[in-house]
Amino acid sequence: MNISVVIPLLNEEESLQELYDWIAKVMQSNQFLYEVVFIDDGSTDTSWEIIEKLSQEHSQVKGIRFQRNYGKSQALDAGFNLAKGDVVITMDADLQDSPDEIPELYNLIIKENYDLVSGWKKKRYDNVITKNIPSKLFNWAARKTSGLSLHDFNCGLKAYKNEVIKTVKVSGEMHRYIPVLAKNEGFHNIGEKIVQHQARKYGVTKFGIDRFINGFLDLITISFLSKFGKRPMHFFGLWGTLMFFFGFFSAFYIGAMKLYRLSQGLKTILVTSNPWFYIALTSMVIGTLLFLAGFIGELIIKSTPQQKHYKIKKQLNF
Repeated sequence: MNISVVIPLLNEEESLQELYDWIAKVMQSNQFLYEVVFIDDGSTDTSWEIIEKLSQEHSQVKGIRFQRNYGKSQALDAGFNLAKGDVVITMDADLQDSPDEIPELYNLIIKENYDLVSGWKKKRYDNVITKNIPSKLFNWAARKTSGLSLHDFNCGLKAYKNEVIKTVKVSGEMHRYIPVLAKNEGFHNIGEKIVQHQARKYGVTKFGIDRFINGFLDLITISFLSKFGKRPMHFFGLWGTLMFFFGFFSAFYIGAMKLYRLSQGLKTILVTSNPWFYIALTSMVIGTLLFLAGFIGELIIKSTPQQKHYKIKKQLNF
């Protein structure tokens, strides 16, 4: 199979039929073998009924229905696990991503041998204050932190080699950082393509300003995990050891100075009257706790199996 189109969605009943017809037209005109995987992330409207109808009419349509709303990352992970295409295209279901971009994205993966191609909505039709400006700040921070020179990390329109989506595990709200996750797994041929962005035709956006706050917090998380996620002792153990020895030598110095003054017959004060005693003691305690945190983290990584953080209620045509 040439292409799998993976589409996570939440309450997009107005756009689904139009979106599928558009995708099918593009695929047929380019003679692609394809499948369209809709992942219903707990919709409360008639989205799932429309997906069921499409799957009965078209064998290329496949559906996954979650038990409840788990989030876009979990929806993408479920779609990635079941996608069979040599090239996997992700896009949003709100018609703001254009299926006309699919052939060129496919060619970039197959002919240019990119591992991943991320869309860049250079001209956007979103609200400037609530989406465009925060998005620019977010993408600037992501570029500086990750080392990837992408302009639009959060663009839903992306293309992947199949081996990439089978390797990368997406959880939490890490869908924004799939290029970074792919880079961390050794896929370095990552490109970018300017794509057409369209004004929302139906409904309202499902994301608020809080997604950018969460995005920055996730950026810190993924920056840490990319460096120390598989070796937490290298971080916690290092700082724990440094703090312990700082406290130990501070305490040793305090004790040595007291003994020296006693040997010289000089007046001394109680060790507990010296504020450095408490600084040294606190430093040793914190250092020990950090070292234990690193040790426990190593044990957790080695003993915890990979788990899915979502429950699929129904599947269609798989």
